[in-house]
Amino acid sequence: MKKINLLDLVTDITEYKNFVVSEVNDHVLRIAVINGEFHWHQHDTDELFMVLEGELIIDFENNKTFNLLPGEIFNVPAHTQHRTRSNSRTVNLCFEKRDNDINGTS
Repeated sequence: MKKINLLDLVTDITEYKNFVVSEVNDHVLRIAVINGEFHWHQHDTDELFMVLEGELIIDFENNKTFNLLPGEIFNVPAHTQHRTRSNSRTVNLCFEKRDNDINGTS
């Protein structure tokens, strides 16, 4: 057992980075720093985003876009083409199944 400060983990990160922070049953908690665009992709299971800092933009193939601010969450359903992006440094959490097969790289 240990306590983790999520923002301390990414204090000095300025380039894109996405890594597992913790595992819970068959799920993982990832933290990501993004400043720019991540490529289009989809997952075989749902993926939930929560913004800690900045603004995360999630684009979908149907031209819908959702902007998430700190404290907001959004669930991307399984098999939904999407990409994440930001206009400045953004820190977000992602909750997903441990073996969430991605058509791309997470």
